[in-house]
Amino acid sequence: MLSVKMRAGWALLLGLSVCLSGHTCRGFPNKLPEHSDPPPDPLLDYDRLDEEFAARNGTGCGPCEPELCPAARGCRAGLVLDACGCCKECGNLEGQACDPGERSVFYGLCGTGMRCMADPRPAAGAGRLQEEDEEEEEEGGEVCVCEEQQPVCGSDATTYMNMCQFREASFSRPQLKTRGKGPCKTVPIIKVRPQSQVNGTGSSLVFLCEVFAFPMALVEWRKEGQDVILPGDDPHISVQSRGGPLKFELSSWLQIEGAGPEDSGTYRCIARNNLGSVSASAVLGILGAGNSPAASRQDHLSVIDFNE
Repeated sequence: MLSVKMRAGWALLLGLSVCLSGHTCRGFPNKLPEHSDPPPDPLLDYDRLDEEFAARNGTGCGPCEPELCPAARGCRAGLVLDACGCCKECGNLEGQACDPGERSVFYGLCGTGMRCMADPRPAAGAGRLQEEDEEEEEEGGEVCVCEEQQPVCGSDATTYMNMCQFREASFSRPQLKTRGKGPCKTVPIIKVRPQSQVNGTGSSLVFLCEVFAFPMALVEWRKEGQDVILPGDDPHISVQSRGGPLKFELSSWLQIEGAGPEDSGTYRCIARNNLGSVSASAVLGILGAGNSPAASRQDHLSVIDFNE
């Protein structure tokens, strides 16, 4: 009786061992089903790679091997060290967002002669509109600011508002040199010209003229056919001028309130200093009360195009 039970036990153990081997038992397949996902490719397992990279030295940087660093080219603001403090990369230009401190974290480090600080420039709309290609900075963000803010006169007779702008220009023109500190002496240069326009009777309008000059220029307004410096004694015309928006610039406005057909004509902005004078003109068309707006506007636009 005992031997029969022992035989049954051995048979059970033998069957279980065969089952666990995976060769005969259906409950334990010896390979993955066809629809199972394949194991991850070691080269594409980003989580594993990130863990290995971060574990190298606690900073995410491996041992520094300068001979393996890629060459940094076209760096108009000079070279700085990368986030690992090993390879050299291009420094950020003036006005670009930056990382404060001595280590590149996200935006990068400022180039030669600049430091990362709160943006000192006036907000958009205070003065001339910002150029379209200017990068928008986050409110309250830090940007690269040139440490030498004194203007520089270049050998190309161009005034660079600081040394960093001169360095950036000289990158593509190695022959460019400095003539000395301070702006270049020059006849006035009209940076923003008055724009021709068409308005209806009774409207108010403004002409703007922005001038750069050193020594500073005097700006005046005249209307063609009249030997009078505006506004003269005309109560509905006024002229205002102030310095800016940039250094050595002057902005002047000619304003006409309650314009009538008699105000139509060509208006001229004239800027002069002891080195010379320059002028720019714009045409004003005022639609008469009895005229067809569409036809009159087209006639005036034709005159404006012809004069320009």
